[in-house]
Amino acid sequence: MPHIGSPNARILIVDDVEANVRLLERILRQAGYEQLETVTDPRRVLSRYAEWHPDLLLLDLMMPHVDGFAVMDALRPLVPPGQPFPILVLTSDATPEAKRRALASGASDFVMKPFDVVEVLLRIKNLLENRELHAKLQRQNGILEDKVRERTRDLEHAHLETLERLALAAEYRDDLTDQHARRVGQLAARLASALGLSPQVCDLIHRAALLHDVGKIGIPDRVLLKRAPLTAEEWEIVKAHTTIGAKILSDGATPLIQMAEAIAHTHHEQWDGKGYPRGLAGDAIPIAGRIVAVADAFDAITNARPYRAALDITAAIEEIRRHSGTAFDPAIVAMLPPLVDAAGVATADFARSR
Repeated sequence: MPHIGSPNARILIVDDVEANVRLLERILRQAGYEQLETVTDPRRVLSRYAEWHPDLLLLDLMMPHVDGFAVMDALRPLVPPGQPFPILVLTSDATPEAKRRALASGASDFVMKPFDVVEVLLRIKNLLENRELHAKLQRQNGILEDKVRERTRDLEHAHLETLERLALAAEYRDDLTDQHARRVGQLAARLASALGLSPQVCDLIHRAALLHDVGKIGIPDRVLLKRAPLTAEEWEIVKAHTTIGAKILSDGATPLIQMAEAIAHTHHEQWDGKGYPRGLAGDAIPIAGRIVAVADAFDAITNARPYRAALDITAAIEEIRRHSGTAFDPAIVAMLPPLVDAAGVATADFARSR
């Protein structure tokens, strides 16, 4: 008899008549199938399925204790979703009702006893090939999903790297250490976490805060790097970095860019409404803008710039506290002291901080 199936396929034969089981077993072995299990007591099918994980079930319908319909009903919850388990019903019940009921219960195919050997082997071969094709398709889908995830990660990394370089370009205008934006992002994320914001929001704030001063790209060096006090006209030019930054980041399609736009636009608004550019007050200022305002101010006075020198950390915290309820959200100021470590500080007028 020719071999017409995979020798590695696991086939479970269930029939209460020993002679039928032995006949099927002999036919299948002659056809080349090597992994066969037989069950003559249908009450053992579930445990054997769970232990052996067959690829195909050859099932009689009319059996004592538990008939084939009940076996199929009991097996259904055990079959993993999306992994079809072929069942070939072999029965002497020739009624149309038996066939309809078997197919409705989950049978993949239906053959009458006595059966033609070649026909049964061909049906077994087709069922096993369909199962293997489905398994291959699942594996291929898994590979494609992994590639999509990898590509998505690559795009996200490229996106974040571009944003970081844009932030770096702005920082080099007046911070040759290129660390100000990073420090502000880290402290802003810690403040957000201390306020109870979700990890996802904290991460967005961490990344978006890098771009809080991106609008400085549009501020002339003669103003931005001026060591002497600014004139009123020059101060208006500096304040424009908030609207310039918001314009650069406007109409973003991702939550990250949208938050970066809000931060760039509002991180110089003040709790009492005396900030810029729009004079927002209290909760009208987005929470991310209020958080970055504190983180930005703290870092500004703890790191020297061309136009100002350094304070110690204790003085910096006290200066922030002095502006709690006026420049800054008091709830955010209260979170600051436990989160900051010893670092250099610099004097600054918060009302006219660059």
